[in-house]
Amino acid sequence: MPSTPTDPAVPAAAGMLAVLQLCDSALPTGAFAHSLGLETYLDDGTVGDEPGFLAWVRHCLHHQVVPAEGWAVRAVATAADDDAVWRADELLAAQALPVQVRDAASAMGRRMTEIGAENFTSPRLLAYADRQRAGTSRGSPAVAFALVGAGLGVPWEQLAGAYLFSTATSLTQNAVRGIPLGQNAGQRVLRALHEDVALGVERIGRMPEEEVGATSPGLEIAQMRHAWQRARMFMS
Repeated sequence: MPSTPTDPAVPAAAGMLAVLQLCDSALPTGAFAHSLGLETYLDDGTVGDEPGFLAWVRHCLHHQVVPAEGWAVRAVATAADDDAVWRADELLAAQALPVQVRDAASAMGRRMTEIGAENFTSPRLLAYADRQRAGTSRGSPAVAFALVGAGLGVPWEQLAGAYLFSTATSLTQNAVRGIPLGQNAGQRVLRALHEDVALGVERIGRMPEEEVGATSPGLEIAQMRHAWQRARMFMS
């Protein structure tokens, strides 16, 4: 029997569908153009096959994405007021030391906000878009993603898990092109990351604000070096 507008399954399904749409690798945010420093490791020969990439992407998830954007998804989705949202945006920008990564996050954040505001409008998301236009918020895909999900009542745990896995998917698709890694190998990597994503969400749930930005120096240095790489396929 079809669901009616008063059926509690309707808003739950709407939230799930919004998350799936925003996590689609074809979402035009520009994520396909950024490797988050992976290309530096490819150029060095440190990463060049499936096991090497799996080790790298695991390290990236646990030591950069989780203590930054992962934390922000929870902070924004559970924010009691607008100031907590704007603070999450500020902390993400402040902790991103490599210029390419900081600029990439801002560009992808603006696109995610635009897509979200056009398709899943909420007062707080529209206010975030206004702040980006005014230059008072830099923009972050994690913040925009969390605002959409929170506006649709999706629990922060589901949002954080989806965001971590979406990031891993984007990086894996870039590895498929950049190493190159076969499509089947990419799927094996993503399957292997399921437990890592679950562990990441668990850590996010108990992470204090003091741990935001506690990222791997090796990743940051590789991301900084990428700006001077002789030939590049990716923008970061």
